[in-house]
Amino acid sequence: MLETFLFFLFAVVAVVGALGMLIARNPVSSALCMIMTLFAIACLYVTLDAAFIGVIQVLIYAGAIMVLFLFVIMLLNLESVPRLEQLDWRKVAAFVLGIAVLAELLAVISLRLDVLPEAVASSEAAEAASATNIGIALLTEHAFSLEMIGVLLLAATIGAVMLAKKRFV
Repeated sequence: MLETFLFFLFAVVAVVGALGMLIARNPVSSALCMIMTLFAIACLYVTLDAAFIGVIQVLIYAGAIMVLFLFVIMLLNLESVPRLEQLDWRKVAAFVLGIAVLAELLAVISLRLDVLPEAVASSEAAEAASATNIGIALLTEHAFSLEMIGVLLLAATIGAVMLAKKRFV
């Protein structure tokens, strides 16, 4: 009973944080709302007995990556987002319809090609999600991808610093 209540409580907190991120006019406030959402998602993982993924969520996303986002936002000295009156609602509607058509197209293609994953037994899923198996997979099969993500984050940080230096010089 308590687990169900906590699950729905953290789900509501995650949705409120996500809406706050979208509505906030200040980029720093938006990033802080995103941190709240990431913490709520980590709590959701814990309520679903996936404590390792919850801890990784806090360490990697809410810790390292959001600190990087806040650093770049503050370094670039971004102003508030444009007012809603300045947005062209026809472009917004076209974007939403385009995303809907793309999602439908992907669903049809995945059904046609039968690429949807099959259900995995919960014991196999629990064994595959152990910290040891995830670590072995990351450092053997996905080592190159992990290194490329690190290089990409480093290049983004260097680019943000260069943009900030050009603006103030």
